[in-house]
Amino acid sequence: MFIDSAKVYVRAGNGGNGMVSFHTEKYVPNGGPDGGDGGRGGSVVFYADENRSTLQDFRFKRKYAAEDGEKGGRRKCYGKSGTDLILPVPVGTLIKDAETGRTLADLAEPGQQATIARGGRGGKGNIHFANSVRQAPNFARAGEPGEDFNLMIELKLLADVGLVGYPNVGKSTLLSVISSARPKIADYHFTTIQPNLGVVAVDDTSFVVADIPGLIDGAHTGMGLGLAFLRHIERTKMLIHVIDVSGSEGRDPVEDFDNINAELEAYHPGLSARPQVIALNKIDMADDEHIEQVSKTLSERGFAVFPMCAAINEQVRPMIEHVASMVRQLPQTILVDTVEEEALFKYEEEELFQIVVADGVFRVTGNWIENLVDSTNFEDSESLQYFQRLIRKKGVISALEKAGVQEGNLVALHDLEFEFIY
Repeated sequence: MFIDSAKVYVRAGNGGNGMVSFHTEKYVPNGGPDGGDGGRGGSVVFYADENRSTLQDFRFKRKYAAEDGEKGGRRKCYGKSGTDLILPVPVGTLIKDAETGRTLADLAEPGQQATIARGGRGGKGNIHFANSVRQAPNFARAGEPGEDFNLMIELKLLADVGLVGYPNVGKSTLLSVISSARPKIADYHFTTIQPNLGVVAVDDTSFVVADIPGLIDGAHTGMGLGLAFLRHIERTKMLIHVIDVSGSEGRDPVEDFDNINAELEAYHPGLSARPQVIALNKIDMADDEHIEQVSKTLSERGFAVFPMCAAINEQVRPMIEHVASMVRQLPQTILVDTVEEEALFKYEEEELFQIVVADGVFRVTGNWIENLVDSTNFEDSESLQYFQRLIRKKGVISALEKAGVQEGNLVALHDLEFEFIY
């Protein structure tokens, strides 16, 4: 089954907690702190694998988590870092943040990698908190949580040329004639229910052609199969617009051309302006005068028009030679500008905490405050003093005062609650 989109949840590994440990050795009294740092959590990395063609692997499994870092050890030993989770996807895969729609990575080259969720940093061991006054710190820092994302993964085929047109106009037949592809062909609408790829060779030039399932009026709003596969046209350099010149379906060929271009433009502005050549198919079922009239009308708009009968491979060669000459000259289509590495991650300069007042409770939230609370040993006086100094230094107390806290009000820091006292 051809799967070209999937929604998944990914979570990077959490950093390991720092270790609280004191050096013990025979004949070495009062050895001091020797707790090591926790290991960094594993990251979630997407990898463009040229041996994959669909997103089938993401159909049933929707949640992926990298390995957590291990906690620090004694004798200044660092915890082991978590193993990165490598997720292979087909070349041409676009990765977006499902919540914001922002594109995080476009894996358009074989072997290309993108780190989407970074692992949390490991917490520092108690060796880092020793000083001339606090010589035996009985606390360490907790590891930071790894990033997590809800992602929308979309496969946009890497094809040079896209075949577009109404259902049953002969796109699949044309693909079978110009390449070695063998798509299903029958005389009814929506014979093609998934994109088909074929490689076309003309002299010393070869290019990939994608047969997109037939579009109908309203395709960009979800009518028919068009919306599901329009994304695969976006990477193409140019389009071959196949038209049933005989009007066997009771439609006007020129109106067909205009309607399909309107659907392309409605789906993605500028898509209809991509270079096009027109294949006037089924000339064996139309009279010469009608063919000449349609050809003249479309040629006057600046398009190269090629009357043909794909079913018997009549007059197909001139069009393919023309397409090959255009493909050689056209630049690669770039969907997404090069993304700076730091823009791929959710780590950004953010507030250390936020204060929300609800039901008389002053609630302080944020990753930093959660990590600080998890790192504090409230049974140890030195750890508690360090906690108190840090929340003053980082502005938590002044922010509470600005928010209107009064003596006796209840304050909640993560899962710690206390009455505010000056």
